[in-house]
Amino acid sequence: MTGVTILGSTGSIGVSTLDVVARHRERFRVVALTAHRDVETMLTQCRDFRPALVAMADVSAARALRERLAAIPGAPVVLEGPGGVRDLAVHPEAQVVMAAIVGAAGLVPTLAATMAGKRVLLANKEALVVAGALLIQAAADHGAELLPIDSEHNAIFQCLPPGFERGLATVGVERILLTASGGPFLHSTPQELARVTPQQACAHPNWDMGRKISVDSATMMNKGLELIEACWLFGTGPERVQVVVHRQSVIHSLVQYVDGSVLAQLGNPDMRTPIAHALAWPQRLQSGVAPLDLFAVRRLDFEPPDLDRFPCLALATEAATAGGTAPVILNAANEVAVAAFLDRRIAFTAIAPVVEDTLARLPVEPVDGCGIDFLLDIDRRAREVAEQRARSLVA
Repeated sequence: MTGVTILGSTGSIGVSTLDVVARHRERFRVVALTAHRDVETMLTQCRDFRPALVAMADVSAARALRERLAAIPGAPVVLEGPGGVRDLAVHPEAQVVMAAIVGAAGLVPTLAATMAGKRVLLANKEALVVAGALLIQAAADHGAELLPIDSEHNAIFQCLPPGFERGLATVGVERILLTASGGPFLHSTPQELARVTPQQACAHPNWDMGRKISVDSATMMNKGLELIEACWLFGTGPERVQVVVHRQSVIHSLVQYVDGSVLAQLGNPDMRTPIAHALAWPQRLQSGVAPLDLFAVRRLDFEPPDLDRFPCLALATEAATAGGTAPVILNAANEVAVAAFLDRRIAFTAIAPVVEDTLARLPVEPVDGCGIDFLLDIDRRAREVAEQRARSLVA
């Protein structure tokens, strides 16, 4: 049996991963689970999957969970704090690690799992955005596998030929077409965008996601982060990645070849599909997702993104082109701005200005040869600047 650790098991990706695992208990064994502070969900998962160990990043949550588990025979050992999460990321009994902790908080345990030579199912896009060079080099040095879980990157991975690691041009790939749903405000007016509430921003038309990633989808920053991620995963530059708005979210991404061929991966919008693909790769297994009914879909629409309506996508593209620490600053500022919006401290339309101002205030530095501490320091500085900017705005 393949041992699996899930970093961020109580989030939407973690829950979907456990759903797939539950369908194949003869093949997969849950070794460890981690979460931030959701004690109730973790308690249920411990009862259902019987992991040997769990970790809660929040110390008080870890102690509360430990008390709740005390009366259960064979209860898992509970570790606490970020150090406990990192320890479970490298546990020797797990061959596969699902990296599903949202935001830059997932960077350290994801890097640790990579350096431990695991098959890392990469659902935390910020790890590549913040430390792409470090992560890719660690995978090469330690024999780890990085398999993408984002539906778009997983689709691209499925559409690329063997040997693409040598360079897309060497295998006849002209460009990557990265699809975007456009979120809930694709055709909203500037006046409507100024009045958007957190509840509206979190109501994605196609996907069931967490609050932070839902807001990123609404601003299209999510697609900008995915563009940066695609550059690292597939060894290319932003000039070979084109964002295409595809409202139905049926085609998850496409790859265009020099002979005129375009390969696409299609499926219902359900994260269990890429999760099952990565868990079983290079084989296939049942995911629990209903087959795609093309007669029900009937039509597929495409349009270019409106960068005036969605300036976050333009900012991310510029950061990808600039390279160095620009993506680190972009990501940190966006996390601060989104948190401020969800707390109703700034307006939806203030998210992009907070990010833009933070990028303008901090110099872009090279990252070649830099370690994790340097990147985390840049992340910290960017958050401080972004928080100052957010406090100067009134929702």
